[in-house]
Formats: sequence, C-alpha cells, structure tokens
Amino acid sequence: MAHSSDRGRERKKYLIFFILGAAFFYLLGLSVNVVSDKTSGDAYCMSCHVHTAADNAWKLSTHHDNGSGVVVHCVDCHLPPEGKGYWWAKLRHGAKDIYSYWTKKPGDIDWEAKKDPGTAARFTYNESCIRCHSNLFPTNLSDDGGDAHLYYRQNKSTLQCINCHITVGHFDEKRKHEHNEAFGVAETVEKEIYEGPAQVKKFENFTEFVPGSTVSFEMVAIPGGVFTMGSPKGESFHQPDESPQKKVEISRFWMGRAEVSWDEFLVFYARTATKGHVGDEVRKDGVDAITGPTAPWGAPDQGWGKGKRPAITMSFHAAEVYCEWLSKVTGKKYRLPTEAEWEYACRGGTETPYFFEGDPDDYTGKGWLHAMIKPKTEVISDYAIYVMNSHARTHEPSEVKPNPFGLLNMPGNVWEFCSDWYAPDAYSHYAGKGVVKDPTGPVEGTEHVIRGGAFDSDAVELRSANRDRTHSEAWLVTDPQMPKSIWWYSDSKNVGFRVVCEPDSSWFNANENKNQ
Repeated sequence: MAHSSDRGRERKKYLIFFILGAAFFYLLGLSVNVVSDKTSGDAYCMSCHVHTAADNAWKLSTHHDNGSGVVVHCVDCHLPPEGKGYWWAKLRHGAKDIYSYWTKKPGDIDWEAKKDPGTAARFTYNESCIRCHSNLFPTNLSDDGGDAHLYYRQNKSTLQCINCHITVGHFDEKRKHEHNEAFGVAETVEKEIYEGPAQVKKFENFTEFVPGSTVSFEMVAIPGGVFTMGSPKGESFHQPDESPQKKVEISRFWMGRAEVSWDEFLVFYARTATKGHVGDEVRKDGVDAITGPTAPWGAPDQGWGKGKRPAITMSFHAAEVYCEWLSKVTGKKYRLPTEAEWEYACRGGTETPYFFEGDPDDYTGKGWLHAMIKPKTEVISDYAIYVMNSHARTHEPSEVKPNPFGLLNMPGNVWEFCSDWYAPDAYSHYAGKGVVKDPTGPVEGTEHVIRGGAFDSDAVELRSANRDRTHSEAWLVTDPQMPKSIWWYSDSKNVGFRVVCEPDSSWFNANENKNQ
C-alpha cells in the first residue's frame, strides 16, 4: 500500500509540474502576443521613427488612401509574414531602432537618404507583398504591368517588388515607375538667346553656347604633357588593375569644367528624343538624322532636381550620341575622354593619391578597423561630394573647389564614362613601349571604364588612379521593357559624364599655331 501511495504522490507532483509549466508557457505566450501587438501598431512605430513626412506620405499612398478602405500597416510591409522569419526580423530591426532612438537625434538622421530604393529594399519583404498580392496577373493589369510581372517571375533572385512599386507604401509623385512621356520637354522650351556656337581663336578656356537655347557651359584648356598613369603598389588601397604604372604623353585638349548638367542634356533630349520633340521653333540645329533617347521610366533625376546638377541614369550609348549631337550643333569635335586623358586631367600635375593633401587611410571608413574610427572630412570635403557629405544625392558643381587645372568634381559627385573598354590588365599591354602617346585602351571589350567615384562612394574610390567599369546587366535589372532600353539605366543613379573637345588648327590664328 505504501508503494502505491508513493506512486500516487509522484503522479500528483508531475501533474502539478505539468499544470504549472503549461500555465507558465501560456502566460509567456500570452505576454509575447501582448508585447507583439503593442509593438506592432502604427502609433508605436512612429514613436521611434519620428519622421512626419513618412507618415504623411503613407497616408497619401494607395496602401492607405484607396477606394476599398483597406489600410496596410507598417508591419505588414516592413516585417515578413510569421513563419518566414518574422520574429528574427522583428528582433533585429527592433534592436537597431531602439539603439538609434536612444543614441541619435531625429534631426541628425538623413531621412531623405533612407527613401532610397536600395535602402528601402532592406526593410521591405517580397513575402509580405505576395501575401496580399498573390495574383500577379489580374484581368485589369496593363500590358506593361504584365511584362514587368513576367520579368519578375523570371528574376526573383535579383528583383524585389519595391524596386518598381517604390511609391505604393509612401507616395511620391516624382518617383512613379512608368514611362515618363513629359520628361525633359517643359524645361527646354525657352526663349532663344544664343544664335551660334563659340568661336575659338586661341587654345584657352572658352564658354560654349548651344545654338537656339539659353544653355552654355565652360570648357577648360588642358595643356599637353607627360604623367605617370596608375598607382604604385605601396599606395593605400592600391588595386591590381591600377598597375603596372606607365609613363604616358597626352596631347592638349579641352575638357568640360564640370560634368554635363541636366540643363545641357535636356536640350539634346528635347530636340532628338523619339517622343520628345517640342516643335520646329527649337529644331534649327540641322541634325534631324540623329535619333535620341526614348522616354525614360520614372524620374531620371530621382526627384533631386535638374538644372546644374549632373545628368544621370543615361547609358553609355546615350552619352556617345549626345557628343555626336553636340559636335554637329557646334561644329567642333566633342567626345568622351579617354581613360588616360581623364586621369591626367584629374591629377593636374600631382602624383599623390589625390590632387589635394591627405591619404586614403585618413579619409576612408572601409575595413573593420577604419569603421571604428571616424574618418577625417577636412580638406576632402572641400573638393569632393562623396558619401560623408552628399546626403545620398548629387550636388551642383559650385559647391566644391577646383583642381589644379580648374576642373570641378573630378573626384566624387558622379562616376564619369570614359571611351575606353575596360580590362583589368589594360596597363600591362603598354609594357616595353617607352612613353605611350595618347593611349585609347583595349580594342574590344564588353564594359567601359568609369572614373572618379560618386556621391555614394567612400574616399578610397575617389583616388585619382581608381578604376571601375560599367555594369550594364546589373544596371538594367528593373527595366521591364523587352528589349531593354539602350538609352537609360534603370538601376544606376550615380554615373554621368563630361565632354572633351579636340583642338583643330584651322580654328586658330597664325600666331597661335606658330606658338603651338
């Protein structure tokens, strides 16, 4: 009997433990759900994300202001569905938000930069979109929409819904992802001021005029000379494709004082675009044979503004056609710079990593050790628009100081196209040739050289010798057209170009030719 009584007491003990355990886990689950509900409301989100513009943009979007009365809340987009990593994402984002809330002032946060699609894509989940929009081919979908969704299905690994539907959660009229038929037309319907191009009589700086427009731009006379192209292996953050160094002789040329601006590019666009003509009154350049860009998707200027800011998102092909058009309307030989011309002009007679004082080690935030030390911004910020001072967008060239040749924004603001094909071993082909005169790079290739770094670049990429290349396929990921545009990059907003002009002895007077 005693043995049976002991077993009874054991059962009761286990039963009590079971009930207590069940109650504990029930209460734990209940408290977790309560906490989850409390921390998932829109009001709670806005208590940390003190950004009234985002709240207002959400209330104007189709996720809030729609005919059905359905409201899509913050967590519906900015957290994945339960079972798809919900709790891990909530913990990760929550920890970061709490840290930012307690260590940063709302006024110090660059909210505009956080609107960037690349940034937004890190906090918006395809699974959340598909949970509601499970039918990608409804009967009322447009042809363009059908092509775009078919393209998405074929490229799920590289595309996110937010890449195209950037404004559905936070409305912005400047960022619609659709054909922008009106782009660049209104800005260029101007009173004609310049009847003809600049007349050049000497090899000196001059101001070029675009006939039939109010647009002009400055060209800087770059004297010929010899320089060492590339970087030594001992230079901080030297890359293999910057060597072996080579002595190069460059003939004199003119180069644009700044990158080609929107003002300049839009005159070309309005006069040559397939659907952008504004009438015969501005088509007096005699270049009807040149076909220009088709209408872009969305706003190529990203809503940052046009004017004197550098023109961006056009393709290498568009830049070349622009130079062809500019040559015809001015009667001069305009083209893209060679890589050698670009580096020679950027250095302005210097042989250091930058044409201004300082070492990349001082200015960079790259690498785990550098990331722990706040990079210096003195000096470099005077000459370059880069990640530390750009607020994630382009700026007007007047905000920086010139290099020794008088050129603005050679480092930073936007990467710049060069005419050369890119090859990682391009410099090795000059070995044993002595001083190379006016090299033009490899005879063939698949991508072109870009130089100078951009507004989103670290100081390392602003070094005079730094090289990079176009990434044509990656820069057209969200272009839904079949075939894709040859004029506009849908996914490159940090590349532009500047022009050079070749001297022609017939322009100069006898004394100038004699002295040259």
